[in-house]
Amino acid sequence: MKIGIDAMGGDYAPEAIVEGIILAAQELPVGATIVLIGKVQEIQQVIDKQNFKGTNIEIVEANETIEMGEHPVRALQSKPNSSIGVGFKLLKTGEIDVFASAGNTGAMMVGSLFSIKTIEGVQRPPIAGFAPQTDGKLAVILDIGANADVKPEMLAQFGVLGSIYAKATMGVASPRVALMNIGEEEEKGSLVAQQAHKLMKEDKTINFVGNIEGKDFFKGKADVIVTDGFTGNIILKMGESLYGIMKDRGIRDEFLDKTNYEAVGGSPIIGVNGNVIIAHGSSSATAAKNMVHLCYKIVESEVTQKIKEALS
Repeated sequence: MKIGIDAMGGDYAPEAIVEGIILAAQELPVGATIVLIGKVQEIQQVIDKQNFKGTNIEIVEANETIEMGEHPVRALQSKPNSSIGVGFKLLKTGEIDVFASAGNTGAMMVGSLFSIKTIEGVQRPPIAGFAPQTDGKLAVILDIGANADVKPEMLAQFGVLGSIYAKATMGVASPRVALMNIGEEEEKGSLVAQQAHKLMKEDKTINFVGNIEGKDFFKGKADVIVTDGFTGNIILKMGESLYGIMKDRGIRDEFLDKTNYEAVGGSPIIGVNGNVIIAHGSSSATAAKNMVHLCYKIVESEVTQKIKEALS
């Protein structure tokens, strides 16, 4: 297994990213190799500083970097040798099994859609996030930002994609799929939500448990929570803010610790022809380490192949 990581993406790259990769490299099973993509000299300096002597890290040269504020399409076109551009080339040719970056989110989405492309049958690939639950488990929430405007059919398909993901990577035999809404009753919510509810209720391939309200977001009532990217992004980031607020007040709690973005390390794009992970722009070494473990889990689960088979 080869795990491709953009070493230059993120507010604290390459130092924090490479430091996290070194931590992960010492924990990965035998046979897994991390491929760092970026400016070789800068990456090697961090590796030497950490005195890492392992053999499961490789470096691939990419002498350009797409900055956070750059226009995604123009940046990928004008910087073919960027760490993100090279990463997608390696993913497309099968030289790496997964590609992850804490860099420009738009460029990661554009690269996914135009380089490895969408799986046939997927209307719009969502980005999946993870919400800790009071029962100790994690729920998959999608979409968390890729599709601000959605159609009922898209939400219904998010339920299918999320269900396959939960089965493959989290070992849930029959994932409970819920639709985020402003009430539990079928007739509640926008016209889009009402129609999506009807479609999901009729779909026998998923275990649809109905609507879920904001007050139950963390209560362990669902394994997969479906919503549009606008709502999902707001909810997830509001949840993440709890960790920072409580930390500033000197309060530590096992549940709150799991709302910290570092706990999982990244968000997969579901429904593209390859394994792609988008990480938080301010990723620390801890977040980068957990991002690598998420990459390993996704590749090992063969979730992308299982989505292709389900939709074929």
